[in-house]
Amino acid sequence: MRIRIQPTLAALAVAGAVVTGSSTLAHHAFSAEFDANLPIRVQGEIVQVDWINPHAWVHVAHVKEDGSKQVWQLEAGTPNTLLRRGMTRTLLQPGTEVVVRGYQSKDQICVPICSGSGRDIQFPDGRKFFMGSSGTGAPRDGADPREPARAEDQNLPDEEQE
Repeated sequence: MRIRIQPTLAALAVAGAVVTGSSTLAHHAFSAEFDANLPIRVQGEIVQVDWINPHAWVHVAHVKEDGSKQVWQLEAGTPNTLLRRGMTRTLLQPGTEVVVRGYQSKDQICVPICSGSGRDIQFPDGRKFFMGSSGTGAPRDGADPREPARAEDQNLPDEEQE
């Protein structure tokens, strides 16, 4: 018995492979958007959380020294990864005070908001989570418990520093 594949079915399979492959290639490396030499420490209230793929985004209103607020959009890992690490929608609620350490975007533009890659997030009760993406070329700064830190990559702002 011979199996014959319909031309339409074969065309759909090829089209699906092309679409899937292109979205995989479109995913960026850390160094394409963020600068490992621009460490940041953002402290303030969560104003919004976007649970979208391929990265979730946590928006934090940072209070500057002059008392004004600057909103930061901080890229995190995938929603599924965050959930597996214990960061649920209940935990990441608007109004929750957090401290996020990470790296600023290469363009350093903050109008209307600043962008950065969040590496770790700390809550008022002391709980701390790695919120970044592993294996993207981000600095091995010790924020990801599965990757040993390298001395040359340890440039995140100290947790107590403003």
